[in-house]
Amino acid sequence: MGIFSRFSDIVNSNINALLDKAEDPEKMVRLIIQEMEDTLVEVRSSSAKTIAEKKELQRLINRLQEEAADWQAKAELALSKERDDLARSALIEREKASEQADAVARDIANLDEHISKLQDEVAQLQEKLADAKARQKSMLMRRQTVANRLEVKKTLDSNKINDAMYKFERYEQKIDTLEAQVEAYDLGKKSLKDEFAELAAQDKIDQELAALKAKMQNKDA
Repeated sequence: MGIFSRFSDIVNSNINALLDKAEDPEKMVRLIIQEMEDTLVEVRSSSAKTIAEKKELQRLINRLQEEAADWQAKAELALSKERDDLARSALIEREKASEQADAVARDIANLDEHISKLQDEVAQLQEKLADAKARQKSMLMRRQTVANRLEVKKTLDSNKINDAMYKFERYEQKIDTLEAQVEAYDLGKKSLKDEFAELAAQDKIDQELAALKAKMQNKDA
Protein backbone atom coordinates (compact mmCIF):
# COMPACT_ATOMS: atom_id res chain seq x y z
CA MET A 1 0.00 0.00 0.00
CA GLY A 2 1.43 3.36 -0.99
CA ILE A 3 1.99 6.43 1.15
CA PHE A 4 -0.88 8.16 -0.62
CA SER A 5 -4.14 6.40 -1.40
CA ARG A 6 -5.56 9.03 -3.76
CA PHE A 7 -4.25 11.66 -6.12
CA SER A 8 -5.74 14.46 -4.04
CA ASP A 9 -3.85 13.14 -1.02
CA ILE A 10 -0.58 13.91 -2.79
CA VAL A 11 -1.67 17.34 -3.97
CA ASN A 12 -2.88 18.30 -0.50
CA SER A 13 -0.09 16.57 1.40
CA ASN A 14 2.47 18.34 3.57
CA ILE A 15 5.81 16.79 2.70
CA ASN A 16 7.56 18.62 5.53
CA ALA A 17 5.21 17.03 8.08
CA LEU A 18 5.78 13.57 6.59
CA LEU A 19 9.54 13.98 6.76
CA ASP A 20 9.43 15.31 10.33
CA LYS A 21 7.55 12.22 11.48
CA ALA A 22 9.63 9.74 9.49
CA GLU A 23 12.23 7.61 11.24
CA ASP A 24 14.21 7.51 8.00
CA PRO A 25 13.54 10.77 6.07
CA GLU A 26 15.78 9.71 3.19
CA LYS A 27 13.82 6.50 2.66
CA MET A 28 10.56 8.44 3.00
CA VAL A 29 11.64 10.87 0.27
CA ARG A 30 12.40 7.96 -2.08
CA LEU A 31 8.95 6.48 -1.43
CA ILE A 32 7.25 9.85 -1.90
CA ILE A 33 9.03 10.41 -5.22
CA GLN A 34 8.14 6.92 -6.43
CA GLU A 35 4.49 7.40 -5.43
CA MET A 36 4.34 10.79 -7.14
CA GLU A 37 5.92 9.52 -10.36
CA ASP A 38 3.57 6.51 -10.48
CA THR A 39 0.57 8.75 -9.82
CA LEU A 40 1.71 11.23 -12.45
CA VAL A 41 1.82 8.44 -15.05
CA GLU A 42 -1.67 7.29 -14.08
CA VAL A 43 -3.11 10.81 -14.16
CA ARG A 44 -1.59 11.56 -17.54
CA SER A 45 -2.99 8.30 -18.89
CA SER A 46 -6.41 9.17 -17.47
CA SER A 47 -6.18 12.66 -18.96
CA ALA A 48 -5.36 11.22 -22.36
CA LYS A 49 -8.41 8.94 -22.18
CA THR A 50 -10.61 11.86 -21.11
CA ILE A 51 -9.37 14.01 -23.98
CA ALA A 52 -10.00 11.16 -26.41
CA GLU A 53 -13.53 10.78 -24.99
CA LYS A 54 -14.11 14.51 -25.45
CA LYS A 55 -13.07 14.28 -29.11
CA GLU A 56 -15.47 11.39 -29.63
CA LEU A 57 -18.32 13.36 -28.06
CA GLN A 58 -17.47 16.34 -30.24
CA ARG A 59 -17.76 14.16 -33.32
CA LEU A 60 -21.15 12.95 -32.02
CA ILE A 61 -22.34 16.55 -31.59
CA ASN A 62 -21.34 17.33 -35.15
CA ARG A 63 -23.33 14.36 -36.43
CA LEU A 64 -26.39 15.31 -34.34
CA GLN A 65 -26.21 18.90 -35.51
CA GLU A 66 -25.97 17.75 -39.11
CA GLU A 67 -28.91 15.42 -38.49
CA ALA A 68 -30.95 18.28 -36.97
CA ALA A 69 -30.15 20.48 -39.95
CA ASP A 70 -31.19 17.66 -42.29
CA TRP A 71 -34.55 17.24 -40.50
CA GLN A 72 -35.05 21.00 -40.68
CA ALA A 73 -34.52 20.88 -44.44
CA LYS A 74 -36.95 17.96 -44.73
CA ALA A 75 -39.58 19.84 -42.72
CA GLU A 76 -39.27 22.82 -45.05
CA LEU A 77 -39.55 20.53 -48.07
CA ALA A 78 -42.69 18.89 -46.67
CA LEU A 79 -44.27 22.29 -46.04
CA SER A 80 -43.44 23.34 -49.59
CA LYS A 81 -45.41 20.26 -50.78
CA GLU A 82 -48.21 21.03 -48.34
CA ARG A 83 -47.49 17.91 -46.29
CA ASP A 84 -47.99 19.29 -42.80
CA ASP A 85 -47.99 15.79 -41.33
CA LEU A 86 -44.51 15.03 -42.69
CA ALA A 87 -43.28 18.47 -41.70
CA ARG A 88 -44.50 17.89 -38.13
CA SER A 89 -42.69 14.51 -37.95
CA ALA A 90 -39.51 16.03 -39.34
CA LEU A 91 -39.61 18.82 -36.75
CA ILE A 92 -40.05 16.24 -34.00
CA GLU A 93 -36.96 14.35 -35.21
CA ARG A 94 -35.06 17.62 -35.49
CA GLU A 95 -35.95 18.42 -31.86
CA LYS A 96 -34.75 15.00 -30.72
CA ALA A 97 -31.41 15.45 -32.48
CA SER A 98 -31.04 18.96 -31.05
CA GLU A 99 -31.80 17.76 -27.51
CA GLN A 100 -29.27 14.95 -27.86
CA ALA A 101 -26.68 17.43 -29.12
CA ASP A 102 -27.36 19.71 -26.13
CA ALA A 103 -26.98 16.80 -23.72
CA VAL A 104 -23.67 15.81 -25.29
CA ALA A 105 -22.55 19.45 -25.13
CA ARG A 106 -23.22 19.43 -21.38
CA ASP A 107 -21.15 16.24 -21.08
CA ILE A 108 -18.31 17.93 -22.93
CA ALA A 109 -18.55 20.96 -20.62
CA ASN A 110 -18.20 18.63 -17.63
CA LEU A 111 -15.24 16.92 -19.25
CA ASP A 112 -13.61 20.32 -19.90
CA GLU A 113 -14.00 21.21 -16.24
CA HIS A 114 -12.58 17.84 -15.22
CA ILE A 115 -9.62 18.21 -17.60
CA SER A 116 -8.95 21.73 -16.31
CA LYS A 117 -8.87 20.51 -12.72
CA LEU A 118 -6.58 17.65 -13.70
CA GLN A 119 -4.20 20.07 -15.38
CA ASP A 120 -4.07 22.26 -12.25
CA GLU A 121 -3.52 19.25 -10.02
CA VAL A 122 -0.83 17.85 -12.32
CA ALA A 123 0.96 21.21 -12.15
CA GLN A 124 0.82 21.08 -8.35
CA LEU A 125 2.02 17.48 -8.36
CA GLN A 126 4.96 18.35 -10.63
CA GLU A 127 5.88 21.21 -8.31
CA LYS A 128 5.80 18.91 -5.29
CA LEU A 129 7.76 16.29 -7.19
CA ALA A 130 10.46 18.84 -8.06
CA ASP A 131 10.60 19.89 -4.41
CA ALA A 132 10.92 16.29 -3.25
CA LYS A 133 13.73 15.60 -5.72
CA ALA A 134 15.54 18.75 -4.59
CA ARG A 135 15.24 17.59 -0.98
CA GLN A 136 16.52 14.16 -1.95
CA LYS A 137 19.57 15.70 -3.64
CA SER A 138 20.20 17.91 -0.61
CA MET A 139 19.96 14.93 1.74
CA LEU A 140 22.41 12.91 -0.35
CA MET A 141 24.90 15.79 -0.37
CA ARG A 142 24.54 16.32 3.38
CA ARG A 143 24.98 12.61 4.05
CA GLN A 144 28.16 12.53 1.95
CA THR A 145 29.51 15.63 3.70
CA VAL A 146 28.82 14.16 7.13
CA ALA A 147 30.40 10.85 6.11
CA ASN A 148 33.54 12.67 4.93
CA ARG A 149 33.75 14.72 8.13
CA LEU A 150 33.28 11.59 10.24
CA GLU A 151 36.08 9.87 8.37
CA VAL A 152 38.39 12.83 8.99
CA LYS A 153 37.42 12.85 12.68
CA LYS A 154 38.17 9.16 12.97
CA THR A 155 41.55 9.67 11.34
CA LEU A 156 42.45 12.61 13.58
CA ASP A 157 41.36 10.77 16.71
CA SER A 158 43.28 7.62 15.84
CA ASN A 159 46.76 6.77 17.16
CA LYS A 160 48.16 6.98 13.64
CA ILE A 161 48.47 10.77 13.86
CA ASN A 162 50.10 10.57 17.30
CA ASP A 163 52.52 7.92 16.09
CA ALA A 164 53.46 10.03 13.09
CA MET A 165 54.06 13.13 15.23
CA TYR A 166 56.16 11.08 17.65
CA LYS A 167 58.30 9.81 14.76
CA PHE A 168 58.81 13.37 13.52
CA GLU A 169 59.95 14.47 16.97
CA ARG A 170 62.40 11.53 17.21
CA TYR A 171 63.76 12.38 13.78
CA GLU A 172 64.25 16.02 14.78
CA GLN A 173 66.04 14.92 17.96
CA LYS A 174 68.45 12.80 15.89
CA ILE A 175 69.19 15.76 13.62
CA ASP A 176 69.81 17.96 16.68
CA THR A 177 72.25 15.34 18.02
CA LEU A 178 74.16 15.20 14.72
CA GLU A 179 74.36 18.98 14.54
CA ALA A 180 75.70 19.06 18.13
CA GLN A 181 78.36 16.51 17.20
CA VAL A 182 79.48 18.61 14.26
CA GLU A 183 79.70 21.71 16.44
CA ALA A 184 81.71 19.72 19.02
CA TYR A 185 84.30 18.78 16.40
CA ASP A 186 84.75 22.42 15.46
CA LEU A 187 85.02 23.55 19.10
CA GLY A 188 88.48 25.12 19.84
CA LYS A 189 89.60 25.21 16.23
CA LYS A 190 90.45 28.60 14.74
CA SER A 191 89.53 29.45 11.25
CA LEU A 192 91.65 31.63 8.96
CA LYS A 193 89.19 34.42 9.50
CA ASP A 194 89.53 34.07 13.28
CA GLU A 195 93.36 34.27 13.07
CA PHE A 196 93.27 37.48 11.00
CA ALA A 197 90.79 38.95 13.44
CA GLU A 198 93.18 38.19 16.30
CA LEU A 199 96.07 39.83 14.44
CA ALA A 200 94.02 42.96 13.90
CA ALA A 201 93.07 43.03 17.55
CA GLN A 202 96.69 42.53 18.61
CA ASP A 203 97.81 45.44 16.44
CA LYS A 204 95.25 47.67 18.06
CA ILE A 205 96.41 46.69 21.54
CA ASP A 206 100.04 47.29 20.58
CA GLN A 207 99.19 50.75 19.27
CA GLU A 208 97.27 51.62 22.43
CA LEU A 209 100.15 50.33 24.56
CA ALA A 210 102.70 52.45 22.64
CA ALA A 211 100.51 55.50 22.98
CA LEU A 212 100.17 54.93 26.72
CA LYS A 213 103.98 54.60 27.15
CA ALA A 214 104.57 57.79 25.21
CA LYS A 215 102.12 59.63 27.39
CA MET A 216 103.74 58.35 30.57
CA GLN A 217 107.23 59.37 29.35
CA ASN A 218 106.05 62.87 28.54
CA LYS A 219 104.51 63.14 31.99
CA ASP A 220 107.76 62.06 33.72
CA ALA A 221 109.76 64.51 31.71
